[in-house]
Amino acid sequence: MTLKLAVFDVDGTLVDSQGDILASMQAAFASVDVALPPKAQVLSIVGLSLPQAMAQLVPEVGETVRDQMVEAYKDSYADLRRKGGHSPLYDGISDLLGRLAKHDNLLLGIATGKSRRGLTALLEGLDLPAQFITTQVADDHPSKPHPSMLQATLRESGAEAAHAVMIGDTSFDMDMAHAAGFKAIGVGWGYHNDKALAHADALVHDAGALEQAIEQLLGGFE
Repeated sequence: MTLKLAVFDVDGTLVDSQGDILASMQAAFASVDVALPPKAQVLSIVGLSLPQAMAQLVPEVGETVRDQMVEAYKDSYADLRRKGGHSPLYDGISDLLGRLAKHDNLLLGIATGKSRRGLTALLEGLDLPAQFITTQVADDHPSKPHPSMLQATLRESGAEAAHAVMIGDTSFDMDMAHAAGFKAIGVGWGYHNDKALAHADALVHDAGALEQAIEQLLGGFE
């Protein structure tokens, strides 16, 4: 039996965390009295690790200030989570994960720019119908699009890159996938537009089409 692996990004792919991200960015910028960039610019860096995201958003400030902003963002996000911050699953995702989990030779994983603390809290609050056997976070790897996260998913799952696919909503996810030898599926409901995802092996706009694309790119399941 050939092991196959489907790895998911989180923000903008599994869950719509836009509200919490924007609120936490507002808190981070306010903490150092810097004006928040436009919404589209903020969302364009979702998926990067926080230090790299801040470096892109405010390259003009020093590293010490950016470090303060990163910590303020983390504190704000954690506070929102304690107060019931809302990052709901996108339509159809729960059912999709449940169906995928029924395939004996298909393993599921996560590769996200979130911290381990943030991912753990999110997953505990979602009551997902599937188990992710490998979860890679920004704490342990270089930022996307470096392939380190996906290389780790292969080591932990025992799958080979030729039988693996990365699902995400940003160009960072697509570039990471191809750098690791994975197929790449772009989802059109997240934070980068279709043009930014043009180099994906498949581009989908609903959970049903995503399921079909995963099966097609992985050559079916057993």
